[in-house]
Amino acid sequence: MTARGKLRLGINIDHVATLRNARGSAWPDPLRAALLAQAAGADGITAHLREDRRHIRDADMAAIKAAIDIPLNFECGATDEMQAICLAITPHAVCLVPERREERTTEGGLDVAGDEARLAAYIAPLRDAGARVSMFISHDPRQIEASARIGAAVVELHTGLYSDLHAEGRLEEAEAELEALRRGAAHADALGLEVHAGHGLTFDNVAAVAAIPQVMELNIGHFLIGEAVFMGLGPAIEEMRRRMDAVRAG
Repeated sequence: MTARGKLRLGINIDHVATLRNARGSAWPDPLRAALLAQAAGADGITAHLREDRRHIRDADMAAIKAAIDIPLNFECGATDEMQAICLAITPHAVCLVPERREERTTEGGLDVAGDEARLAAYIAPLRDAGARVSMFISHDPRQIEASARIGAAVVELHTGLYSDLHAEGRLEEAEAELEALRRGAAHADALGLEVHAGHGLTFDNVAAVAAIPQVMELNIGHFLIGEAVFMGLGPAIEEMRRRMDAVRAG
């Protein structure tokens, strides 16, 4: 199977807000980052409104949704509070993620199979409001199949383990994890789910994930915000785009 056209790039701007909140000031502004990302060729903006508001805040989500001309992907935990905010803001997409207060970043994928009935009821009003609902999951077939059963439109495969193994030079293990991601993407696609991927992706490891033919979108944040310190946000996004496009062009 060959790659299916241009791969979309979503830019996660959470850690612009992390930097802002470290000083308790208004700068740097996540909205400005969203607009810069849009100008640099991003296909969408991703932001995670956490229960503890450690980075993105409610006002950020509303301001970004009002200002950008590209889709907003609203990441959140599956809580009543977040459902109400999503229904008020009406983003293009809602990506449900596991969330624990003590974690530094999202760890692992959502257990859709273990919470199937509740999640099916939870996403129904979001779907009715026009949001494309995504489940952030591992490549486990059980989680993929449960996501399809509850009516999700999209699964986003967690690439964090692959990224960590690659960074640690554990290349055989990284290749095994990559193969599992390939199988998961093919399985999800066969069930009619759109496949996205993200977490921990960098210039050095993105090519192999971008080459998975069923993957239609990558969501990348922390690395690009870090690179922006050295090369600027626009150039960092453009370089990531170049590497993704080179894989699909080949």
